[in-house]
Amino acid sequence: MAISVSVVLLLAIVLVVMIRSGSIKPGPAVVAALFGFFLASSGMAPSIRRFLDSIAQMISSLQV
Repeated sequence: MAISVSVVLLLAIVLVVMIRSGSIKPGPAVVAALFGFFLASSGMAPSIRRFLDSIAQMISSLQV
């Protein structure tokens, strides 16, 4: 749960920065957000979650 909240906040910040800098217009940003929302409720959501969890676990196991 903590990882997903962190990722959501990070992506929200990146989205706001991209909109403010003009890299992405508000219309496509809304479409991307809606795509993510509907993708999360699809049958692919568990596979995507496992993939992202494995990446997060791999990053956390790296020793600096």
